[in-house]
Amino acid sequence: MATYSTAIDSPKSPGDVFEYLATFSNAREWDPSVVEAERSAGRPEMGSVYRLAVRTAGRVLSLEYEIVELDRPHRVVLQARRGGLLSSDTITVEPAYAGSRVHYVAVLQLRGLLRVVAPLAGNAFAKMADRAAAGLRLALA
Repeated sequence: MATYSTAIDSPKSPGDVFEYLATFSNAREWDPSVVEAERSAGRPEMGSVYRLAVRTAGRVLSLEYEIVELDRPHRVVLQARRGGLLSSDTITVEPAYAGSRVHYVAVLQLRGLLRVVAPLAGNAFAKMADRAAAGLRLALA
């Protein structure tokens, strides 16, 4: 299991930041590994699905992220499952200073035969997450 955690401050209001991040197809704007993103219709709700195409290890992997927990405008948890892969992103937004603070925790679990490549995947995951966090800082500025 690989875990990545970061905190990002933004001058934007907590409500605006939450809606932007809960609409997970917006990851295309700030995560350079996301090459395509499609959203569910309407406002993010429990069960909303976001289809992302993610470039990793030289190939593009299609993932469907579903909102599995939603506490608007504070916390959203999205999960994607594909074969032996489970990706879980927990986003928490709180008021801070004149704006908001985002706590972002991404967890990647590899199961079955994929566990063999877990150490290599963990390193690649950390690099991808660093680039995504840098992009998110810019998007929320």
